Amino acid sequence: MTTTPAMPTARKRRRKTRTSNVNHRPPIIASGLKANELDLTPGKEHLVCPDCSTWVPITGMLGTPKLVPHHTGQAGSAGAHRCTGGTNRRVTLDVEVDAWHTKLIEAAPTTASRRATKVLRKPKTTQLPAASQMTPVSISAEQVRQAFRRHRQRCLACRGEATAREGEPLPCRDGKRLAVTFLRLLRQEPKRQAIREVFARERQRFDRHYALAAPSNRKSQWDAVLSKVQDADTRRAQLPAGDAPAEARNVPLETLHPMRGNAN
Repeated sequence: MTTTPAMPTARKRRRKTRTSNVNHRPPIIASGLKANELDLTPGKEHLVCPDCSTWVPITGMLGTPKLVPHHTGQAGSAGAHRCTGGTNRRVTLDVEVDAWHTKLIEAAPTTASRRATKVLRKPKTTQLPAASQMTPVSISAEQVRQAFRRHRQRCLACRGEATAREGEPLPCRDGKRLAVTFLRLLRQEPKRQAIREVFARERQRFDRHYALAAPSNRKSQWDAVLSKVQDADTRRAQLPAGDAPAEARNVPLETLHPMRGNAN
């Protein structure tokens, strides 16, 4: 908005200015405003000016209700100008206070439903390996025994404290499954231990055999490439045909610092 010399400039005013001046424009109909653009709280009557969209007090509630002289923005600051179209404009209050309050309460849930909800980011989960990438881990009888012991401490049925309506004790399928698994692994433990010992002996035998065969394997590998290495050394020792370069320097046969040898 540009400022011209003919445009009136806002000045600091009292909150409510009592004047007999009335704007010639048609009055503002309160029923035509939105519920959030009108405030009919007793003693704090305000509405949004249709011209400058500023909250303006309503004066003359006992006589002729109208808008007080107001300005856009804040008086005394740059760009603050008096609202000539809405100053002293009459207001027709055709809305009861209770009806306005009820309409405002009903509009609150509708306004909240139009607001964007907070975006909740999904937690990033690690990608599980495929079934072919999983390595099975053997379970020992001791691990099952510890799991069965922890289960008995928490399970009322395993301790005999859970009963049916007739007073009969309730069975526990999880406890039975852990007990059967423990007994099965306990019977298989000698056989599993023997298998582990066989694998350990085979591993030791393979390591000894590899350590003994390593020198002979290394010698056979060198014998396989010895002819190629000798051929490359022979070609490297051959000099090209022709005279040697004349500008080449001779290799010094004496030390560059003779005094160092006589330091002692």
